[in-house]
Amino acid sequence: MDVTLRQLRAFVAVAQTGGFTRAAESLHITQSALSGLIKELESQLGLRLIDRSTRRVYLSELGTEFHAVAVRILRDLDIALENLDNIKRLRRGLVRIAAPQLMASTVLPSALAEFRRIHPDVEIHLQDCAVENVISDVLSGEVDIGIGPQRDPVAGLAVDPLFELPFMVVFPAGHALEACANIGWQDLAAYPLITLEGQFTDQLSREVLASHSAMAIQPAHQVAFMSTALSMVHSGLGITVCMPYARSLVDLYGLRLRPLSSPQILRRFFVYSRQHVSLPPAAQAFVQYLHSYVEQREWD
Repeated sequence: MDVTLRQLRAFVAVAQTGGFTRAAESLHITQSALSGLIKELESQLGLRLIDRSTRRVYLSELGTEFHAVAVRILRDLDIALENLDNIKRLRRGLVRIAAPQLMASTVLPSALAEFRRIHPDVEIHLQDCAVENVISDVLSGEVDIGIGPQRDPVAGLAVDPLFELPFMVVFPAGHALEACANIGWQDLAAYPLITLEGQFTDQLSREVLASHSAMAIQPAHQVAFMSTALSMVHSGLGITVCMPYARSLVDLYGLRLRPLSSPQILRRFFVYSRQHVSLPPAAQAFVQYLHSYVEQREWD
């Protein structure tokens, strides 16, 4: 049997209006078209659903039984279609995001607040984590998108470039580096350096060596979160390097943030998602918004 939705809607309309004329009007079709749909339905079922007389139309016993089923099917379908339309139009939806703790506490809060102002019915779940966990959270399906720095290629991962920023050095007020007009990577060698665990230090060391072969990155401390590194710098345990988007947190600790040159090392940041897996409409809208948001930022 190949029963169509048009046939079901025609049958329910006749049952609810009690006649072909009013049913056709309610469906905005001709009466002959409506009669054709009912005949097709009864032919495919091999059953008489509607009995007709010269004065009235009424459901057969089997038609009455089938009517309840048809109404339930159409109601469930209409609810499902309405839900899908609400998701498409961002009248509801969910965005699940993984981001490094530093970015989650500096860049993203204002971006999320503005996005929620534009789309108040979209729910947002932000998962702040270690940098190295962003990609694994995306690939496991725990989140829709991840936002983080460039990492080695991973199978099944889609990458969307977001922005590129230079490394800057962070040190306490009154530190010897504050007197330097220009600070190069070689100037950092005289002080204990605090860096992040994982690929952060290895990748940074390779890039510095490639551009300045006389220097190697040798951290005195390695920690999981940049907020820990900044707290240690604040306590006089050393200096660190980070992205300029962290200025608000750096200022909160009363630290100094200065550009690094000789060479200038850039770090690219991406929006990560699962390859060949379509993002929900709300997540697509957030990624599009995030691109416009970072383009308008003036990074120090």
